[in-house]
Amino acid sequence: MNTNQAATTSRRSLFARLSATVTGAALLAACGGDAEPAKAPAAPPIAAKAEPTKAPAAVPTTSAAAAPTTAPAPASSGAVAITGAFDGEAKTLTGAGATFPAALYSKYFNEYNKLTKVEVNYQSIGSGGGIKAISDQTADFGATDSPMTDAQLKEAKGGEILHIPMALGAVVATYNIPGLETTKLRFTGETLAGIFLGTITKWNDPKIAADNAGVKLPTEDIVSVHRSDGSGTSFVFTDYLSSVSAEWKAKVGASTTVNWPGGVGGKGNEGVAGEVKQTPFSIGYVELIYAVQNKLGVGLIKNKVGQFVEPNLAGVTAAATAAAGKVAPDLRVSIVDQDGATTYPISSFTWILAYKQMTDAAKATALTRLLWWGTHEAQKFNGDLGYAPLPAEIVSKGEAMIKSITGAGKPAFPGK
Repeated sequence: MNTNQAATTSRRSLFARLSATVTGAALLAACGGDAEPAKAPAAPPIAAKAEPTKAPAAVPTTSAAAAPTTAPAPASSGAVAITGAFDGEAKTLTGAGATFPAALYSKYFNEYNKLTKVEVNYQSIGSGGGIKAISDQTADFGATDSPMTDAQLKEAKGGEILHIPMALGAVVATYNIPGLETTKLRFTGETLAGIFLGTITKWNDPKIAADNAGVKLPTEDIVSVHRSDGSGTSFVFTDYLSSVSAEWKAKVGASTTVNWPGGVGGKGNEGVAGEVKQTPFSIGYVELIYAVQNKLGVGLIKNKVGQFVEPNLAGVTAAATAAAGKVAPDLRVSIVDQDGATTYPISSFTWILAYKQMTDAAKATALTRLLWWGTHEAQKFNGDLGYAPLPAEIVSKGEAMIKSITGAGKPAFPGK
């Protein structure tokens, strides 16, 4: 990140309204900026057109994970509220991208259709596909958990692209070890890097055992599972590993797609969760709701100050608070591996990508109203689906972005 452009807003004012916390077992999850992201991802590969994937349903209440509490939506800086349909707006919108927030967007778009009769067709094809779709103008908006690089922004066919944060969440280490289904294993970043590098190959490896005293670990080989598509979840995970492991940073690095040293691939968060579920002694990384729905183990991760923490709203919020000084004007930022005793280290914003200058006025009006509702009224849905709501000041910055969007040369947001 270009530090001389970083916002100087104090942590207290930036995150005063983000006070939601969660009790019980690990359940809650994740996914901004200046001219360059804090840790810029490499350009994603050209993604072929993909069919829509099924988003997971709402988080169930199970013995393995308690139902999250619903966090209040942040207050609007104005009195604007979306209360129904609007004459002159398009009645259909198309979007594509991240699987990380697919469960949340499924809820958003269903509720929004009930309210406004606008149908939003969203294809959860991965962040790489979302970046390509918006860049090539084959969708009205994109979605990503990996901020676009400067090079990608310059290559976009429709001009300036805005990153509008929609929620916060976490990437988790999820595993399938027969006999240890309810055991919360502990992992350090170095251990996770070793597993995915292929230098730690057995579940009873001394490095894993050292952090899990009293747990009878199996002698079987570890099967690692990673994303096979261009993925913001992969970027967040590899960004974290690059932050904590010099070997990982040198050999693999951080990107939406990397050359995995081994293991097997799965498409989308649902694909990785599916592979882990059907493969005994495997481990992968997903947005937490996918692990919960598949009744898979979820690991505690050692954070920067040495505490093993569960992924929950409090930990994700703490990560955002600690990264307050990195949030620059364009809202692109990485919040992995932040300071703080309660910080969950593999946390992220998730963004919707929109062109600042749209040529279709009706679609521009429809999209700006959707984005306004999503960053205001819809935030009340985040907690129950495992995502943290946006901080009030991020909402305010998002409002300015939404109001800056034009349709056929005129301001697109009608203010209601």
